[in-house]
Amino acid sequence: MADSGQLALLLHDGVDAWNAWRKEYKGVVPDLSGAHLTKADLAGGGGVGANLYRANLRDANLFGANLQGVNLREADLSHAELGFTIFGDTNLSGTIGLEYCRHTGPSVVDHQTMMKSWPLPVAFLRGCGLPEALIEYFPSLVNEPIQFYSCFISYSTRDDEFVHRLYADLQVKGVRCWFAPEDIKIGDRFRQRIDDAIRLHDKLLIVLSENSVQSAWVREEVESCLEREQRENRTVLFPIRLDDAVMNTNEAWAASIRRQRHIGDFQEWKEHDAYQKGFKRLLRDLKPENKNGNDTR
Repeated sequence: MADSGQLALLLHDGVDAWNAWRKEYKGVVPDLSGAHLTKADLAGGGGVGANLYRANLRDANLFGANLQGVNLREADLSHAELGFTIFGDTNLSGTIGLEYCRHTGPSVVDHQTMMKSWPLPVAFLRGCGLPEALIEYFPSLVNEPIQFYSCFISYSTRDDEFVHRLYADLQVKGVRCWFAPEDIKIGDRFRQRIDDAIRLHDKLLIVLSENSVQSAWVREEVESCLEREQRENRTVLFPIRLDDAVMNTNEAWAASIRRQRHIGDFQEWKEHDAYQKGFKRLLRDLKPENKNGNDTR
């Protein structure tokens, strides 16, 4: 019978050789702990019950693979390709790089996998095609508090580059967010949907810049948000700025924000360290435990 090194070589030979070995040794649990399987083509492979603890599966092709009962604890799946992959009673505790997997189709993630491996990255669960409602409420089913408030990002299309970066980084960190640029809001067909989306999210994250502060939509959304705060007696509006426009404008809503709120500073967002500093502050403020009756954010 093959040892772990030989099994790893067998996997590199392709899924046909692997499946043939599994068929011949049906009662054997393959031990591939620590195996180097970078870029291995395991598409359609049957890894049922295998031990892949701390295995290196970076860039591996796991499309259509059956990983039922597989131990992937602390394995590295960074940039692995998934799609119609079966995670059934699979141990994903401490698995590295799940948020960076490439999804070419939906995958199966059962409740046993989730219970055994929780918490799992939101980006991974979304990529596998799990319903948003399940992703949102599963933490409460395992008695884990929700880590971050959800947020709706409102911005000008001219600030697309920044917002797409921010959105991607928030997703990786597990923050549920949705966004729409101001010009989409002009159409009546979209207005109700966007209004509903804003109401359904805990926070309104508004990106203030020279491109947005003079627009009627930003004034309306800020004023509407402030009214909601009064009704619900909690902080909803999270302003961040890309330049000094909000600090210099004479708009009444802007003056109110300057007096009452911390405005997240992303003026130097193209500089890595400055961006990370602002992003870490934003993440901290999106944690529910920071909410209190006297919060002025």
